[in-house]
Amino acid sequence: MARQTIHSDQAPKAIGPYSQAVQVDSGKMTFLSGQIPLDPVTMEMVQGDVVAQAERVMLNLQAVLKAAGLDFSHVVRSTIYLTDLGDFVRVNEVYGRYFTGAPPARATVQVAALPRGSKVEIDAIAVS
Repeated sequence: MARQTIHSDQAPKAIGPYSQAVQVDSGKMTFLSGQIPLDPVTMEMVQGDVVAQAERVMLNLQAVLKAAGLDFSHVVRSTIYLTDLGDFVRVNEVYGRYFTGAPPARATVQVAALPRGSKVEIDAIAVS
């Protein structure tokens, strides 16, 4: 996959683990549904704070990527949904650990509620 990170000095620099834009030539696109912190074995919400929830969400995304023959390096776009934007810094730290190369383009939004009382949900688009 030809993947290029785009940057413009005429727009604000990224203030976290995301890129202003990611450009891909072509390939197979995989759209990952939003993941919440459900344990895949018990189907129960992970106990703990937003950090524990974010970690489980990233592991769930990683499992779906792996099932598609992909990994986080293939992710070109993601959205983080938080019920409290005050959790942004802590979720951002967890999220950032999963992107060792150039991170994808990303949006983060605060929402009124998420399924099952989750504090965080993340979806993604990957290209191979």
